[in-house]
Amino acid sequence: MSTTGLQPKTKAIDCLHFINGQFVPSVNGRVFPNINPATEEVLGTVAEGGPEEIDLAVQAARKALRGPWRSMTANERVAVLRRIGDLILERQEELAILESLDTGKPLWLSKSVDIPRAAYNFHFFADYVRTIGTEASQSDDVAINYAIRRPLGVVGLINPWNLPLLLLTWKLAPALAAGNTVVMKPAELTPMTATVLAEICRDAGIPDGVVNVVHGFGPDSAGSALVEHPDVNGITFTGETTTGKIIMQAAAKTLKRLSYELGGKNPNIIFADSDLDEVIDTTLKSSFVNQGEVCLCGSRIYVERAAYQEFLDKFVAKTKELLVGDPFHEKTKVGALISEEHYQRVTQYIELARQEGGTILLGGRRPEGLEKGYYLEPTIITGVDRSCRVVREEIFGPVVTVTPFDTEEEVIEQANDTHYGLSATIWTNDLRRAHRVAGQIEAGIIWVNTWFFRDLRTPFGGMKQSGIGREGGVHSFEFYSELTNICIKL
Repeated sequence: MSTTGLQPKTKAIDCLHFINGQFVPSVNGRVFPNINPATEEVLGTVAEGGPEEIDLAVQAARKALRGPWRSMTANERVAVLRRIGDLILERQEELAILESLDTGKPLWLSKSVDIPRAAYNFHFFADYVRTIGTEASQSDDVAINYAIRRPLGVVGLINPWNLPLLLLTWKLAPALAAGNTVVMKPAELTPMTATVLAEICRDAGIPDGVVNVVHGFGPDSAGSALVEHPDVNGITFTGETTTGKIIMQAAAKTLKRLSYELGGKNPNIIFADSDLDEVIDTTLKSSFVNQGEVCLCGSRIYVERAAYQEFLDKFVAKTKELLVGDPFHEKTKVGALISEEHYQRVTQYIELARQEGGTILLGGRRPEGLEKGYYLEPTIITGVDRSCRVVREEIFGPVVTVTPFDTEEEVIEQANDTHYGLSATIWTNDLRRAHRVAGQIEAGIIWVNTWFFRDLRTPFGGMKQSGIGREGGVHSFEFYSELTNICIKL
């Protein structure tokens, strides 16, 4: 089913760079269009940055490291971070509208998840930084050693387009809490909330040069210039695995510290003893929320054979009820994919599934009545084995495969048969089985009888080609700070 509605009266914004406390155009005046994925209309223009803008931003950030930001007390920094979170909430309606205009996601999702979580990221790390200690040890009566924590320096934040403000603040908040200065390169497809965030940081009292935003593209543009800049101490990147490999090669020239959260092809393992109604309710979210454009989506669904047909019947029936359409219609559950290029990529995988012998049980087409916008029906595929590309490669859209299994050992082997290792979900009411299976799945985040539940103190990140390092709680500060050991002879 599909919905149509009215786009909001709130106007989109033209996006300039934010360098050294000022909004500025590109040195050469270049801009590119920002497209609304729900209507295919131009929302506005975005300044296109490159090496010159990155260099100006890095210089400003380097200077700010030695300025007022450095001399602020921890309590003063905490107050600024909390103020940023407060201002995000004060502008929640505006930010939610801009996020849905940029991404095509339903407005209710931006309002209920993206913007509140962005504010909470600042509130959380403002509180958490007060609790961080280091370590001290005594070597008999000879010496005392203790560690102090210092900022890493200038950090480049490269952000994806699927959860733009949420994931940007997930990086920015701990970076600032640790005393760093930053240069942010938002995804070129979703520039608006990053631009407003820069304004919010300024209004909250962030000194000039501490937070900088340079818009642009990746290769031979702002992204590559940021990664290669010799005065950038670290890069944190969330995005596609292939891009992560390119960044790693470029960053190696200056031995930058890296933190990666990359792609996923996450298994959703459903045992027959689980509560199927609860399973299906959550699986609808883990399959199709945000149009399936979430790195943590459970795109490979494995169901124990005894429950397979019942699950499939109920899952298909519930998926048919999801309304696809205008992000600003209150009943829309699935909005538009991010771009025409991505829409073509996802639909090519659906065609590939047919070629590989799969059955398109549901969806796989543009919804009727939606001629404009990058809309795609939620798609359920069966009949493909583990060798098929639709099972092995990240599609990043509202597309899942459903496969039966017979034994615990079989499903563990299939779940681990991937070069990804970001997350997994296990559904069972058998306590011993839950612990046993969770301990054997090769993933950085494993949920049992839930999905997307996040305690921000816990480690977040992936194994294999799904990432490097962990974020969250003290793990974020391990990336954003340097430890110095001081030895005092007694």
